Amino acid sequence: MNRIAVGIEYDGGGYAGWQAQPGLPAVQTQVEAALSRVLDHAVEVTAAGRTDAGVHAHAQVAHLQSTAIRSERALVLGANTYLPEGIALRWARHVPGHFHARYSALSRSYRYCILNRSARGPLSRGRVAFIHRRMEVEPMREAAALLLGTHDFSSFRAAECQSRSPVRELTRIAVGRAGDFVVIEVTANAFLHHMVRNIAGLLIFVGQGQAEPTLAAELLAAKDRRLAPATAPAQGLYLWSVRYPEGFGLPVDSDMMRGPAGCPGDLLDSQLPE
Repeated sequence: MNRIAVGIEYDGGGYAGWQAQPGLPAVQTQVEAALSRVLDHAVEVTAAGRTDAGVHAHAQVAHLQSTAIRSERALVLGANTYLPEGIALRWARHVPGHFHARYSALSRSYRYCILNRSARGPLSRGRVAFIHRRMEVEPMREAAALLLGTHDFSSFRAAECQSRSPVRELTRIAVGRAGDFVVIEVTANAFLHHMVRNIAGLLIFVGQGQAEPTLAAELLAAKDRRLAPATAPAQGLYLWSVRYPEGFGLPVDSDMMRGPAGCPGDLLDSQLPE
């Protein structure tokens, strides 16, 4: 039995999320159907993260088991023949049997992309969150810094979150502006349900001057989601990267476009502090 890891990019608009659900369109369902046709047997894929409805992925990672022999190139080209336009395999790698897309991951990074201007953006519709009220980046950075480290993130988890513990280690959070675009990047060992969108909601609230940056620390201490600002819209969120031990030899990125449509990824990279 061969174990194969795949990197997947997708537009989450029109899908009920990554996870297969009876009667609902899901990214996982499409990926499994395409790979099953290429491998000539039914497959089940396990992903690094279960993105929610409307959330996109720049670099989702999943693994599967197969008895078939296919080259990595054949897997990518074949699967993409059967996948809808909004979903594509970026790469495939044969990996050791102990590799697990979820449990082998060292960290995950998400990006939240915002178009921040008075006029909406037709070319980026569905790919970024549109916030018309001006946001100031410096207060957002001050608030973000207070979230770094290991904390109880109860104030930033959805009511339906099923995680046994609300404690997570947030190792990096950066906020940058490039013209009309503001990007928030968050890296942690793992995330709670809606955690990134709730963090984005807080930072947007602070950036608009509706609260002081210290609200971040107050919410951590309160451990009460009801006291926090509204959850940010799904369409601005991207699963950006998943980091694994180097020994697995998985690609870190590709030469594909690094930002969502209308959101200049390379320029934004230069604006995000290390």
